[in-house]
Amino acid sequence: MARVDLTAARVARKDEFYTQLGDISKELKYYKPYFKGMVVFCNCDDPYESNFFKFFALNFNSFGLKKLIVTCYNGSPIAGNELEIPFDIPDEEPAKTAYKVEITEVNDYNGDGAVNLADVQYLIQNNKNVLSKLKGNGSFDSPECIELLKESDIVVTNPPFSLFREYLALLDKYEKQFLIIGNTNALKYKLTFKMFQEDRIRTGYTNFNVGMFFQVPDDWEKFHHLENGKKMARVSTSCWFTNLPVTKHNEDLILYKHYTPEEYPKYDNYDAINVNTYTDIPCDYYDFIGVPITFLDKFNPKQFEIIWTTDRGGDGYLENIKKPCDRYDAPVLQGKGLYTRILIRRKR
Repeated sequence: MARVDLTAARVARKDEFYTQLGDISKELKYYKPYFKGMVVFCNCDDPYESNFFKFFALNFNSFGLKKLIVTCYNGSPIAGNELEIPFDIPDEEPAKTAYKVEITEVNDYNGDGAVNLADVQYLIQNNKNVLSKLKGNGSFDSPECIELLKESDIVVTNPPFSLFREYLALLDKYEKQFLIIGNTNALKYKLTFKMFQEDRIRTGYTNFNVGMFFQVPDDWEKFHHLENGKKMARVSTSCWFTNLPVTKHNEDLILYKHYTPEEYPKYDNYDAINVNTYTDIPCDYYDFIGVPITFLDKFNPKQFEIIWTTDRGGDGYLENIKKPCDRYDAPVLQGKGLYTRILIRRKR
């Protein structure tokens, strides 16, 4: 994969979304058994403000981690940090420094009966092997970070939305387990969709249609609300992606409607019936069905097979079910173009 320079992306304001600790905790609680004895890598996370770092540092022992590795790209634009990390040069600006944190144990160093951020801060300040500067810029696809990726077992982070394609391709290349946040538009990317089709990626537990609130830099003009003096923006099209087991994707959809040609007309350009919501999938139809992209949040590979998406004219996967028409970039029903559909088929 060609190396991507993240400088422009990280400077671009659209990529500066910082995940809330509550959203991380709400999702991660379902995967706890899969982290025991694992090396976790957060490769888009500055420990100055990364809640992914805070979550795993605070839950290092309860999750039974072997090691936690955190790297950042040239520091952070967000001020007001909970974790103060010392640098060798007193006047050095952390926002221009790429560095790595590696933790293999977290103890109750201050003896207050609990592991908290004070203990993590003490560990970093008093163990020179924990914090180190990177030679490069900390980009997730830099040689240094790729070597750390090879060492890791599970990658957990919120990568830059604009580089999701490149980021997922890197995880796929090195066959890593992952739990990451992305935009729901990524569902339509060719690699992402191929991985869904092959049951190598799935959505997480957090409700697919709710979205999430993220902290954004102070100079953002458009934001939703202030929370403890910090600007928060809502991204309604955000969700979790993972290749770890997710229970809901092993549960059959309960289908109760019956097929009739009147209620389920076929597209003008594809030999498939249209279904406007997954709850309306007929229980007695086993040929090609077009459903909204949100179906992927309920997809059970034991109950359905994914044929392909109508995006980009089907990428050559739908040639055998195309009907004569002047367009194939979207499903056409009674002369009207619809939003993207996924073509699926029930398994008997």
